[in-house]
Amino acid sequence: MKPVNAVFKWLMKKRVSQVENYRKNPIEVQNKVFSNLINTAKNTEWGKKYSYSDIKSYHSFKSRVPISSYEDIFPFIERVMKGESNLLWPSKAFAFAKSSGTTNARSKFIPITKESLEDSHYKAGKDLIAIYLSQNPETNFFLGKSLAVGGSSQENHLNAQTTYGDVSAIIMKYLPFWAQYHRTPDLDIALMEEWEEKIEKIATATLNQNVTNICGVPTWMLVLLEKVLKLTGKESLHEVWPNLEFFAHGAVAFGPYREVFKKLIPNPDMKYIEIYNASEGFFGIQDTNEPDEMLLLLDYGIFYEFIPTEEINNEHPKSYTLDEVELGKNYAIIISTNAGLWRYKLGDTIKFTSKHPFRIKISGRTKHFINAFGEEVIVENAEHAITKASQVTNARVRDFTVAPIFLDQGKKGGHEWIIEMEQEPESVNAFSKELDSTLRKINSDYDAKRYKDIALIAPKIHFVPKGTFYNWMRSKGKLGGQHKVPRLSNSRDYVESILEMLTLENKNPNTLLY
Repeated sequence: MKPVNAVFKWLMKKRVSQVENYRKNPIEVQNKVFSNLINTAKNTEWGKKYSYSDIKSYHSFKSRVPISSYEDIFPFIERVMKGESNLLWPSKAFAFAKSSGTTNARSKFIPITKESLEDSHYKAGKDLIAIYLSQNPETNFFLGKSLAVGGSSQENHLNAQTTYGDVSAIIMKYLPFWAQYHRTPDLDIALMEEWEEKIEKIATATLNQNVTNICGVPTWMLVLLEKVLKLTGKESLHEVWPNLEFFAHGAVAFGPYREVFKKLIPNPDMKYIEIYNASEGFFGIQDTNEPDEMLLLLDYGIFYEFIPTEEINNEHPKSYTLDEVELGKNYAIIISTNAGLWRYKLGDTIKFTSKHPFRIKISGRTKHFINAFGEEVIVENAEHAITKASQVTNARVRDFTVAPIFLDQGKKGGHEWIIEMEQEPESVNAFSKELDSTLRKINSDYDAKRYKDIALIAPKIHFVPKGTFYNWMRSKGKLGGQHKVPRLSNSRDYVESILEMLTLENKNPNTLLY
């Protein structure tokens, strides 16, 4: 195995020079990606509609091609799903990533082409390893197995020659042979549709494997790791997999989960690497020790534009390229890709933390925020506050969601939190005060509304039984894969649904008002 490890190390190190190229020459690399996308798609139906053959600059591109939501582009995607080709992109889409994300009923089907799979998802996956190897040259990564927790896929009923499903399942299903050799468990288990049976079988199948790295959404990885410990009777994962080196995690912020994983894996040398991989493409990899900060991936068949969040709902919002962005400003991401998404609103918001090279941190979703009273609380604010409150009170949070309490006759508005703990705070009152205080420190709009309870009273917090969010997601048919609990909502739908479920189960939450 050691010679194999050495060969793989050598192959992966060759990728580092490519990563270094777009670190040093970001604008040139993005301009080249832009030109390749336009030239490749000029004879598609979409390309002809917007005269791509005449587009010679970004200025003409953005003046000619509209910014698109999924709903705008869906008529084209539906035709692609039925088997038509050369509509959005010359090569056929052989799969569709089903993206529902939260508990919303409406699903999106994102085309996956040969180019988007190989030049985005797989290329970035190799570069994740290459970056890790460059920082940890003595690693024994390739001496063991990679364990990923993903979703499932199924036949597309509109066209039996294609499939659709969670992007993680599509990535695993079509991995090259060398990558299949390195992963565990077998595909017939990894791609099972029934989530709870799959978790049981993954845990059983990997107990005696030499797992050196794990990858997945923290929420669902936590379920698997707890199952492994239960089956083995061990206190920590290091006893089960002594050579476990790193966890590549994404889809939700890791801050609230960090202490939970440190307890499960009490190895001071364990590495945690954030990745930004979505149905639409692979966008970022943490390349420093700075948490929540990722290198923006620029040479993967994706051209980026950025819209200031205050402009996102305008009919003609201003858009900017990399050379025009500002540090610390909230932007909505717009992408054009080698799967035929053109000026597509991804739905995520980011901030730039560095321009040399370009690094980002995810700040939230364009539709996930609370602004019922002008407080403009975003996901990043909520996650920062709950992480700080956990640190101060020696607590470990497992999941949470927040919604507004709307004004009523004789009553003021506020925010209502539902929080599930892995470890209870030493003082629930101190936890709640720290959460509120931190929000006031980092969000001036929230602070102004909280001043003397002018518009917002102190938060109302429900501490709910362990397993509440898991049971709620199961009731919605949203276990596993890319599904995640919505952190913030400007409506009360999620909060009321969870509280109703607890009432039906005769489980009263421990509600704190102060």
